[in-house]
Amino acid sequence: MKFSSLLFVIAVCAHAGHAVAVEDLLDTCRAGSSYDLTLTPGSLVFERAAPPARRIELRDGALRIDGVALTLNTEDSDRLALFVREMRGLVPQARAIAQRGLDLATGVVRKETRALVSTTQARAELDQRIAAHAAEMRRRIATSSSTRDWQGEAFEHEVDAMAEDLVPLLTADLGGQAVTAALNGDVDAALALQARASELGNGLQPKIERSLRALRPDIEALCPSIRRLHELQQGLRDGKGRSLDLVEIDGR
Repeated sequence: MKFSSLLFVIAVCAHAGHAVAVEDLLDTCRAGSSYDLTLTPGSLVFERAAPPARRIELRDGALRIDGVALTLNTEDSDRLALFVREMRGLVPQARAIAQRGLDLATGVVRKETRALVSTTQARAELDQRIAAHAAEMRRRIATSSSTRDWQGEAFEHEVDAMAEDLVPLLTADLGGQAVTAALNGDVDAALALQARASELGNGLQPKIERSLRALRPDIEALCPSIRRLHELQQGLRDGKGRSLDLVEIDGR
C-alpha cells in the first residue's frame, strides 16, 4: 500500500508563479509556461533548460537575459514593472489555494485511513502523524520560493516520508485484525480486511481529486490576472527581438 495519490495533495507553484496545479491552470485558465520560476526579494527569475535554454531575470523596470542587461524604453520598463508587481501580487492568493488544497486532501486521507483501523489509540496515532506531515507541507508552501521545490524527487520525498510513516501503522493494525478474525474462524472477515486495504490503495486518488474540485472557483478567480500577465509580456522582447513568452495562453 503506497499513498502515491498524495502527489495531488499540494497544488502549488505552477509556472506562472502561484500555488495552483499546472493541470488546473491548463484546464481552467488555459495557461502554462515552459519556465521554472524562482522568486527572490528583488527579482523574478525564469529559467528553462529546454532549447533554447534561457535565464530571464526581471526587476522593477530592469531586464537581464542570460546575464546580459537589456536597454528598455520607458514604455517597456513600465510594462515590466507592472508585470513584476502583478505577478508578486498573485502569490498570497495562490498560497491560500494551495493551503486549502492541502487541507482538503489530507482530510480525505485522514477519513479513509481512520476507517480502516480498529482502535481509538490507532486513530489518534494516525491523526497525529497526518497532522505532523500536513504541518510540514504547510510550512513548505508558506516558505517555498521556486517551482523546483515541487518537482520530481523534491516533492516525492515528502510523499514517500508520509507513506513510510503511515503504512506500518495501518499494516500492523489491519494485520492484527486479520489474525484475530482468522483465529476466530472468520475467514471471510480476514479476506474482507485485505479487500478494504486494497480498495484504499486504488480509491484514494479519485477521492482526493474529487475533493479538490472545490478549488475550481478559486482557480477561476485567478484567470483574469493570468491573462493580464500574458498581455503585459507581449511588448517585452529579448535582444534579438524575440518575445519572452513567460506565460502562455492556449499554448501561445
